[in-house]
Amino acid sequence: MEVLAIIPARGGSKGILRKNVRLLAGKPLIAHTIEQAKAAQSISRVVVSTDDPEIAEVSRQFGAGVIERPAEISGDSASSESALLHALSWLEQSQQYQPDLVLFLQCTSPLTSAEDINGLVEAIGRDDADTAVTVTPFHYFLWKRAETGCGTGINHDSSRRPLRQEREPQFLETGAAYAMRTQGFLWAKHRFFGKTALYVMPHERCLEIDEPVDFEVAEVLLTARERQRRLDKLPTAPGAVVFDFDGVFTDNRVIVFDDGREAVQCDRSDGMGLRRLKELGIPCLVLSSEENSVVTARCRKLGLACVQGVQDKQPTLRAWLQENRLAPANAVYLGNDVNDLACLQTVGCGVAPADAHREALRAAKMVLESRGGSGAVRELCDLIVERRKSA
Repeated sequence: MEVLAIIPARGGSKGILRKNVRLLAGKPLIAHTIEQAKAAQSISRVVVSTDDPEIAEVSRQFGAGVIERPAEISGDSASSESALLHALSWLEQSQQYQPDLVLFLQCTSPLTSAEDINGLVEAIGRDDADTAVTVTPFHYFLWKRAETGCGTGINHDSSRRPLRQEREPQFLETGAAYAMRTQGFLWAKHRFFGKTALYVMPHERCLEIDEPVDFEVAEVLLTARERQRRLDKLPTAPGAVVFDFDGVFTDNRVIVFDDGREAVQCDRSDGMGLRRLKELGIPCLVLSSEENSVVTARCRKLGLACVQGVQDKQPTLRAWLQENRLAPANAVYLGNDVNDLACLQTVGCGVAPADAHREALRAAKMVLESRGGSGAVRELCDLIVERRKSA
């Protein structure tokens, strides 16, 4: 089944200036929705409908196609359906492309995950429905003002306060995502027609960016979610950690004096992180292709075992693990360059600093927030300590 995800994104946000490209957790707001849509296995293609050149450029940078939206359907009063219908018409006329299913994703709901997007598509098939919507359980009592000006219950009898488990389940539309069978949508020109399936999103992923404070809340939630994802990628009980040196303990730069001596810059916080690993009895090793007194001095200072001058690191890594009766599946390797690729793939969790070589980034199971020489070692140590304590 061909499934198209359309993300409408106007440039003229009134409540929050330039909202759709404002940074959230280090990325433009719209990038979060694009990335999750591209990660969803059910999605065949992702496009952004926009009237704004900056939004268009950002969307292309994060891998989405772009459809230029005409000004007449880009104003405050323009419906989302008009943008969807225009995108479908443009794709059919210019590319003879018409999907079986169209998803409408809101870029103002940055906590929506690929799991939610896949679940929405599955809901249509599961219920043999024409449309689907993301909802979350709703357990609150609603009130309105009566003609007298006094309050009266909407979804309950105010004279009786039943327990949650006694009440009929109700759901709140999250506004995050909608799915429609394309032919039916083109006929109805509305997101709800025929039979509508419900996909229930966890409450913690339901947030719509409307006010400036919503960015602050989303930042906290996204940061916590990303940290949990990193923790989940580590072995349940990490048993050993092996580090490359250059580009991991250092920023991959070197100072060369006129007498040939070399100096590098390291992060002092690494020492505390490594000390915490030692307190847990986790064996550590530095495995470096360089043979340099700087590496020796730093490892001596940190109390780390070190093997230098190893061009093919994987056999040495395997031998060290075997000698110490350590399972590769429970080991972690932190490396930043192409000579670390085999090691990154040998252990249970290969890790790369944020500024690692692109091939190392692709090979790694986890990419850190920190750069080499600027907290990468400490960040990994802290994650491993947290993982071990929660095991």
